[in-house]
Amino acid sequence: MIVTVDSTSKVPPFEQVRTELARQINDGTLAVGTKLPTVRGLATDLGIAPNTIARSYRELEEAGLIETRGRAGSFVAASGDQSRRQAQEAAERYAETVRALGLDADEAVAIVAAAVRPA
Repeated sequence: MIVTVDSTSKVPPFEQVRTELARQINDGTLAVGTKLPTVRGLATDLGIAPNTIARSYRELEEAGLIETRGRAGSFVAASGDQSRRQAQEAAERYAETVRALGLDADEAVAIVAAAVRPA
């Protein structure tokens, strides 16, 4: 199975799926062009609603990590590195903001760490 969902986790299932697929795409475990399971197929395998998987796929597509080719399915996109570039640009904007606010680097990093922790 490509991903698993921990039903006891406080992290919503769509986020668990999205995070795990993003990790596998970014670390190369899922190569560019890899066909992903269908929404219904993955939902059935994981025992969760198809809308949950659809939301994960939609967010991955918005991030440029996957692309949907109509009835052919969803595939790992060649622009997967775009997400890292976007994150770098967001980090640079954040750094400018915290400098303008007079916050030090340690406090700025602590704020980010708290923000990215699952609720």
